[in-house]
Amino acid sequence: MDLKRVPVRSGVICMEINRREIRRYLGYGRQEADEKVSKLIEECVEELEAAASPKSIYRVYPFVPLPEEELDFTVFRTKSRSLSRNLKDCEQVILFAATLGTEADSLIRKYTKLQMSKAVTMQAAATAMIESYCDEVNTALKESFEKKGLYLRPRFSPGYGDFPLECQRDITSVLETAKRIGIMLTDSLLMTPSKSVTAVMGVSPKPHRCEVRGCELCSKTDCAYRRG
Repeated sequence: MDLKRVPVRSGVICMEINRREIRRYLGYGRQEADEKVSKLIEECVEELEAAASPKSIYRVYPFVPLPEEELDFTVFRTKSRSLSRNLKDCEQVILFAATLGTEADSLIRKYTKLQMSKAVTMQAAATAMIESYCDEVNTALKESFEKKGLYLRPRFSPGYGDFPLECQRDITSVLETAKRIGIMLTDSLLMTPSKSVTAVMGVSPKPHRCEVRGCELCSKTDCAYRRG
């Protein structure tokens, strides 16, 4: 199938960066931050929105579950009990990658030298931002596929559960992420830019609607498709 990019709408970042998630990454849990930290969060969000250039790309492939929890994604195979469960009833998979670009990393490096408290906050804000961007893109994909009578599972990234981290190589290679959206891998399988995501999403003809943002935010703990 043709390679497809998911652009930012009208060239603008159309998403709401979740401040609660930023506070959670900073260790506040569900607690509110004080005025000083809240102001720092807003400064970081404003700078990230001005500097970051989110991009994403995906490709759809036939999917075949094999015996003993082996998974055939057409372009590569892997083995994972948790992902096999997540992809139950799926007939296709979406290989997906997204990044905020190098600018977010540049901001983090800048404040690591100038103001460590802001560097830490910038790191948390950038993490929340890439998640928000992925959620936005995944919502658009979900709506597009549902018009065809198909339903998506939540994204499932290499390294989650027993889904091998080595599959980062397969996903980035298949999607040509280095050339198309600038994501490269180090020898230790870390992505650069650091605020990048790769994932698999199942596509099923069965009308089971899953939360785009994943199982962590869903209250249905007995779901057959739940991760982990």
